[in-house]
Amino acid sequence: MRSFDIDAIRADFPILQQEVKGKPLVYLDNAATTQKPQAVLDALTRYYSTINSNVHRGAHTLSDLATREFEAARETVQRFINAPGSNQIIWT
Repeated sequence: MRSFDIDAIRADFPILQQEVKGKPLVYLDNAATTQKPQAVLDALTRYYSTINSNVHRGAHTLSDLATREFEAARETVQRFINAPGSNQIIWT
């Protein structure tokens, strides 16, 4: 079984750097929302700052750029989970 460096994982999540009642924050309400690592926060900031638009629904530059990034993310997930094709990756 592979072991994980919990401190390194926690370090990726800015919100988990705070304490509540003198103890490190532990967030277990993932059914409601999940906390985001810094890489996701950076990607969202870049997206909303530079190409925020609808994917697969526009006939303009921003929509084209957003659609390309959307499909690239699908391909990244496909490779990560070793799915047969990116068309099998469905966002919900």
